[in-house]
Amino acid sequence: MIRPMFPISDENERGHGPAFVTLAFIAINVLVFLFLQGAGASTEGAEFTYGYSAVPFEITNGVDLVEDETITIDGEPVPIPQEPGPSPIWLTLFSSIFMHGGWLHLGGNMLFLWIFGDNVEHRIGHGLYLVFYLVAGIIASFAQILVDTGSVIPTLGASGAISGVLGAYLVMFPTNRVTVFLFRFLVPVPAIVAIGLWAALQFINGIGAFAVTEETGGGVAYMAHIGGFVAGLAAGMLFRMIFREPRHPRGTPATSFG
Repeated sequence: MIRPMFPISDENERGHGPAFVTLAFIAINVLVFLFLQGAGASTEGAEFTYGYSAVPFEITNGVDLVEDETITIDGEPVPIPQEPGPSPIWLTLFSSIFMHGGWLHLGGNMLFLWIFGDNVEHRIGHGLYLVFYLVAGIIASFAQILVDTGSVIPTLGASGAISGVLGAYLVMFPTNRVTVFLFRFLVPVPAIVAIGLWAALQFINGIGAFAVTEETGGGVAYMAHIGGFVAGLAAGMLFRMIFREPRHPRGTPATSFG
């Protein structure tokens, strides 16, 4: 996730214990990357990565590609590895949410989830938060797939689901202070500024996604970020109407989580 500001902490609601679902999601992402993806290095890990990533062509056609596909990038043929995936193949919409392309990809996503996930989870409850996160991730995947339904390029990452968390956080906690690195300084800014600038960048870059094809190459899944974020905004409006007050009193000191 590209960041105009780099957040390191936020203002937490008081009187809550650990955000168990957020912690579990972080643990699952790390464990999948280390033990199933081979930390992005091993041959066995590569097989899992290519087999369990979400491939737009597979989802829209209901088939599991098992042989390498060749696309043209900048006039040159480039092989795209494919491996057997789950059955039915649409399960990759779930598995891809917990996979990452490298240490920086993993670290950046988990930092955002660590900072912003706990407040949303505490406000709406563990069970609803779990469902919301997964649904936001699937909506984000479909948003990216719609850019090029016939693409054979695998997509993966928690960015779309976390974008949903950011959208909900922005609606529910717009004035919360978020401490960010800005021009080498630590600066507290309202969440509406920190997340708003991030969202603006996603929409600006997302416009270019419609011009990106397999012939010109891929990159960051901006449409997944946008899809997840919009889903999070909509959910956040609903959550804000339902959960007007914190689910627990603010009388005890805030934890340092996030």
